[in-house]
Amino acid sequence: MTPSMNGSMYDCDVAIIGGGPTGTTLGTLLKKYNPELHVVILEKAKFPRDHVGESQLPGVSAVLDEMGCWDKVEKMGFPIKVGASYTWGRDNDRWDFDFYPVEHWKDEQRPAQYAGQRLKTAFQVDREIYDNILYEHAKECGVDVRDETGVSEVLHQGDRVTGFKLTNGETITATHYVDGSGANGFLKRAMGVGSWEPTELRNIAIWDYWRNADWAVEIGVGGTRVQVRSLSFGWIWFIPLGPDRTSVGLICPADYYKESGLSTEEIYKKAISEQEDISALMTNATPEGKLQSCKDWSHLADRLIGENWFICGEAGGFADPILAAGLNLAHGSARDLSYTILEIERGVISPEWLRNRFDERNRKNIGQHIRFAQYWYAANGCFGDLKEHCQSIAREAGLTLKPEDAWRWLSQGGFASESPGLPLLGSFDIGSAREVIDLFNKDTTEMSMEIDKANVFELNLEGATLDVMGIPEAGRVKIVDCYKRDERVLPLYKWYEIVRDALVYAKELPKVLNYFKARIQVLPIPLDQRSLALDLAMQTLETMILDDWVKASLDPSVPRLNRQSEGNIIRQGADSDRALAEREGASAPATSATNPNGNQS
Repeated sequence: MTPSMNGSMYDCDVAIIGGGPTGTTLGTLLKKYNPELHVVILEKAKFPRDHVGESQLPGVSAVLDEMGCWDKVEKMGFPIKVGASYTWGRDNDRWDFDFYPVEHWKDEQRPAQYAGQRLKTAFQVDREIYDNILYEHAKECGVDVRDETGVSEVLHQGDRVTGFKLTNGETITATHYVDGSGANGFLKRAMGVGSWEPTELRNIAIWDYWRNADWAVEIGVGGTRVQVRSLSFGWIWFIPLGPDRTSVGLICPADYYKESGLSTEEIYKKAISEQEDISALMTNATPEGKLQSCKDWSHLADRLIGENWFICGEAGGFADPILAAGLNLAHGSARDLSYTILEIERGVISPEWLRNRFDERNRKNIGQHIRFAQYWYAANGCFGDLKEHCQSIAREAGLTLKPEDAWRWLSQGGFASESPGLPLLGSFDIGSAREVIDLFNKDTTEMSMEIDKANVFELNLEGATLDVMGIPEAGRVKIVDCYKRDERVLPLYKWYEIVRDALVYAKELPKVLNYFKARIQVLPIPLDQRSLALDLAMQTLETMILDDWVKASLDPSVPRLNRQSEGNIIRQGADSDRALAEREGASAPATSATNPNGNQS
């Protein structure tokens, strides 16, 4: 038995339903920062087990490193996700989104260190192997992991959970209860928590695994891009998971599937045969014959907290996989929750404030990802058979497709919820998000950023109140000052604080830039990364203008400077090929590469 904060006795400190990435991340980080905690994970399945959702974002790598298991994942030799290749938008042109410019990518042997260029990449993982690594790592860290032990009933009195009744007949009690059960949402349903489910994002996923498919491109040693290709009735993913195993899946609206009269196997085969890029990669491939399907609905829980319980990961919310944010949201929310519980246990900060902070931040973050996914679908004119579907998404979202209107709508959730110190939108840096909107709206004038139209910037704190917010950092919820105005928050932290300080110092663009450069000089930033840091400062200024924390104007007497974004790289297909050819020292664009099987793709 474990003494709780109020002196009563429980079986453990934290009881977690689910041994997937959410539960194991939470358990591992709780034990890392407070080894005295008794943390129990209750998993109904027997590991290892297969799971869909293999494509990651770079934010996951940072959490794996903090957990102490990045090296274990790297050792397995999973493909390095350098970016993703899309055919999407009204013209269905190919364009590539890279986390790191491929022409600067350096060959390095694997396993490699989590350093340098690898800080900006992600993995494409075989979930049976990946989830088991995290599962065993949690055990090694001292988490009490119990597989083949399901929860049959959530015992509660009002909004307070009093125990989990297990499938073996036992009952376990805890100070804190967590629902990390994924799409099942076991505790969420038991506590009567409702969800928002955008009607027009009710899709289904159908997938299988293939042996010996060709890679579309090989970048250095083990690097590649995920392939996303539009169809007239949905889109298809192609994700290499290793030298000879690839995940290939279809996303299409549930209504279309029902109305088609086709079986899941028939519609899956139809998708592959109609998508020439994907079918060409699978000429020599054979399926494992494990065709699976599930509903793939975006959703957001009405709340993520109760009196002594939390909802975390996919149980709390899910954004359509077009943004590949599933594991990013799962690991990130689990990290945030671990810090929240650790602070509650320390007893210094108000538990109610900590709970509300977790709920508000993570619901806003998930909601913004869903909003961005809605925009992707609404803007996709190549869904020829689904024009009404896309129009319905736009209507339901109250969205017009003019870039300036779309941008304002997308930014409604604010820019500081996902990573309080960085300007992000749906896991995209701000510059890349704007480029996506331009790509989807080729019949309109390219949308310039506010900072490109002005050269005088004035801090606007009218109507704002000084408050505090919690930032998850190094095992603590760090209390920092912020300004609040209605639903908008301006953290005085990292890049937002630097921009605030710059505008206190000066208003004219040249002086503001000089201030940024001076601050960057004293930050622990490598020389080759300082131009990127300057770009982040300018992107932060852009978000502060959009959130009305800064008034921007044009003074003809003040110089205007040309600015070029150096964030994530978005290129048209031909330009992307030329960049890859530059890296390989080729004299002509490379349209194919040899994958690890020795086949030409």
